[in-house]
Amino acid sequence: MRDGILGVPMVGRQIFYAVMAALAGLAAAPSDGLAKPGRQTFLGQFGAWYAYQLAESGARICYMVSKPVRSRGKYKKRGDVVAFITHRPRDGERDVVNFQAGYTYKPGAKVTARIDKEKTYRLMADRDAAWSKNAAADEILVAAMIKGNRLVLKGTSKSGTATTDTYSLKGFARAHKRINRACKAQSRGSK
Repeated sequence: MRDGILGVPMVGRQIFYAVMAALAGLAAAPSDGLAKPGRQTFLGQFGAWYAYQLAESGARICYMVSKPVRSRGKYKKRGDVVAFITHRPRDGERDVVNFQAGYTYKPGAKVTARIDKEKTYRLMADRDAAWSKNAAADEILVAAMIKGNRLVLKGTSKSGTATTDTYSLKGFARAHKRINRACKAQSRGSK
């Protein structure tokens, strides 16, 4: 589903906080009143990408995450900036793309993802998240990410600060295969 907590796709805040805790090396769950994450299993690091499996309410969720290798913008304060690709087999979701900006996007802001100077993809933005408009757009973007080397995400905060985040796609294809295997998701091209 595309209408999760605070308008973010069902990737949700639970996974975001679980990943941030894992990336920071923390074992503690968030204490801000949001639901605590389920049991998380680290599946491996593949280049710049980390793969996980999460058991949530009896459902298996597999996701991969990365932080930018470079962030630009004249901002004074910015929260965590993270990219997710998530499978939720129980909900029939696969390859849900979600970017956490670390700030609130300007209403109506244009957010784009460009892969290897080849093609630019327009994303939807709401609050602090950006994602593809639908499952078909997710599939196209993930296929390009599998083949690519670098993704450049551009957006504008509600205060008007333009940002550019560069993600390495090194290891993306291997991490994607790993979450496919963990969630028994069908690989692209073998439909």
